[in-house]
Amino acid sequence: MKYRYFLKRLALIPVTLFGIIALNFVIVQMAPGGPVEQMMLKLDGSTTSAMTRIGGGSGDTLQSGSDSSYRGGKGLRDELRQELEHRFGFDKPPLIRFGMMIKNYLKFDFGNSFYQDKSVIALILEKMPVSVSLGLFSTLLIYLISIPLGIKKAVKHGSNFDQTSSFALTVSYAMPSFLLAIFLIIVFAGGRYLQWFPLRGLVSDNWDELTFFGKIGDYLHHLFLPVLALSVGGIASLTFLTKNAFLDELGKFYCRTAKAKGLSRNRILYGHVFQNAMLIVIAGFPSLLISMLFTGSVLIEVIFSLDGLGLLGFEAVQNRDYPVIFGTLYLFALLGLVLNVISDFVYTLVDPRIHFGKRLQ
Repeated sequence: MKYRYFLKRLALIPVTLFGIIALNFVIVQMAPGGPVEQMMLKLDGSTTSAMTRIGGGSGDTLQSGSDSSYRGGKGLRDELRQELEHRFGFDKPPLIRFGMMIKNYLKFDFGNSFYQDKSVIALILEKMPVSVSLGLFSTLLIYLISIPLGIKKAVKHGSNFDQTSSFALTVSYAMPSFLLAIFLIIVFAGGRYLQWFPLRGLVSDNWDELTFFGKIGDYLHHLFLPVLALSVGGIASLTFLTKNAFLDELGKFYCRTAKAKGLSRNRILYGHVFQNAMLIVIAGFPSLLISMLFTGSVLIEVIFSLDGLGLLGFEAVQNRDYPVIFGTLYLFALLGLVLNVISDFVYTLVDPRIHFGKRLQ
């Protein structure tokens, strides 16, 4: 029954994914300023700039390219708009375009970027190492610090250590990641004081000349500050979540009974409490990983000059680069849905008492 439930969850992924893509497609159709308009504005701007340089800014008819009032200008603009619509595929009705897009997406064919001479898959693969590095190392750092710290705070609840660490965590949680990133650059990356860490990029210029272990050290050296800036807020929230989960379990009757039977604190904590308290911590793993991979790292990538998926998606939205927008959305949504199923499956591994299949009856 358990495996039947997860098979049904996996079967629902295509339906959910279709709904996400369809909803966003409708929203994009209603949004003003599509790629054709964006390109027309850019061409008008370059024409106006060129005419201004030729005419010397005298305001004569040479500057009329921006409003197409010169002879034949309107016809040229109509032809240009039709050419751009054909190039971007907007000369077809929306339903036909949506059907073609879904058909191609089933084959993981996301087309080419409107503004870069590359396929969407090539762009994603090119930016993937940066985002995967930031996401995985940030998530790993958050869990390695938060879980032991949260357990210690729960055991020493109300002590000076608990109060001091709570104050520090609250301050760190309130500080935006981009502000912390700027502070780290000023102090540790040559901004004003120390120059212990590089300011930009994922690797050094002499990467190819380094030894194997030298490459690993250089890679981690570049990642340290962006990963730290990206992780601090997550460390605070997960630490409090872990502490509250353990405090809730420690106050239950079975813990008092185990203590009355003479079991040691570590036996109670890690033999009984840990299994139950970790369920709520595991539940947040997929959303945390997705956030670290794709959404939370946009400003960090900009500040540290890291060309990753977050920056790619942000620029695609700004430029109305629809193939990149929908291609990244498709992959992010698919990965998020799969990770949610994996999270529920891990639930059953951590606590065999959980049977999701019973909900289907």
